[in-house]
Amino acid sequence: MDLKDYFENRKGLGVLATADGEGRVDAAVYARPHVTGDDTVALIMADRLSHANLQANPHAAYLFHEAGAGYEGVRLHLTKMGEETSPTKIQELRRRSTPEGCQGEEGDERFLVTFRVDRVRPLVGDGDVE
Repeated sequence: MDLKDYFENRKGLGVLATADGEGRVDAAVYARPHVTGDDTVALIMADRLSHANLQANPHAAYLFHEAGAGYEGVRLHLTKMGEETSPTKIQELRRRSTPEGCQGEEGDERFLVTFRVDRVRPLVGDGDVE
């Protein structure tokens, strides 16, 4: 599957699931990931629970439900590869302004977190997406 084409041409709702080092799970709404390579994606994150969980446990899942009727979308199984805090790089990738209620405080640090895509599955059902 061409993830770059997919995420550039679909609208919908994304949810990132992470777990801390003890296995306590969290889920948070996230924008579409930025596809940075054939099998890598990046998310812009604030220093909140999802980011903290990734410091202890590098594994995550991202669920994307396409806008419209039905159950179209994908699930990405992810492993954190690294992160950076370059405001210039983050601003270059940002698609639009941060939604109301998600801005945080002036001067809050943002992180560009890069993940390896380990597996791509359909939103519903088993198997892999080709």
